[in-house]
Formats: sequence, C-alpha cells, structure tokens
Amino acid sequence: MACCFQFCNTRKCLHVKKRHGYSGITPEMTFRIATCITLLTAALATPLHADVRSDAVAQVDFGITVAQRGLWREAIYRWERAVEIDPTYAAAFNDLAVGYEHEGQLDKARQAYEKALALEPNNAQIRQNYDLFKEINDRADGAKETP
Repeated sequence: MACCFQFCNTRKCLHVKKRHGYSGITPEMTFRIATCITLLTAALATPLHADVRSDAVAQVDFGITVAQRGLWREAIYRWERAVEIDPTYAAAFNDLAVGYEHEGQLDKARQAYEKALALEPNNAQIRQNYDLFKEINDRADGAKETP
C-alpha cells in the first residue's frame, strides 16, 4: 500500500498516511469535494437570479424616468425588456400595463395587469390599478353599446 505525507495542524508535524486506492482520494475527501461543489453551485445560483432582477429593475427605473418625460413608447420598450429579463417581476408587468393603457392598447394592458396579479395576488397597488382600469374601461364599453 502506498503512503503519502500529511501535515497535522494540531501538533504541527508530518504524518505518514496510508492511501486508499490508486488515486489516493479518501472517502472523506470525496465527501468534502462533493460538499464544496454543492455549496459553490448554490452560492453561484443566487447571484445569477439577483443579477437578473437588478437588470430588470434598472430597465423599469429607466422606463419610469422616460415616461415622466412623456416618452411612453420608450417606457413601454423598457418595461417589455424588463419582463423579458425577469418574467417573475410583477411590478414590471404593472408598469407595462400602465404604459399600454396610456397608449390605448387596452387588450395588452389587461393581459399585463392579469399577469402582474397572477404573480403577486396580494399586491395592493397592482390590484388598485387593475380595478381602476376595469372600472374605466367597463364604463367606456357600456357607453359604446348604448346608442
């Protein structure tokens, strides 16, 4: 059986340790490597989602800025981009719905509001915006039907 040297931290000395198998990798070492890989994978996955959300937030913020300047088409483009980047971002769908509503694209606005509510059903701001949208459009639809 082959041996190797291992440094002992507790006594500050070298030990001769028997190797297990051809590669010299012990079951303990295999477990440690597997644990490190698992933790590293988990650690890398979280920042990727955070980066996606931060990119979407940047698009939403820029969309709000240009909408305040009256550039609604640019704002809609930014909000569409935000929901492409992060399709779970309810606030982006809400802002997109407001933009569509402003531009008279009412079917798209309804779809965006419904998607926002599906993502965050308890969000009071989205609920309020959607309720006002429905109230105004239902009233307008009723006025069109009455000759």
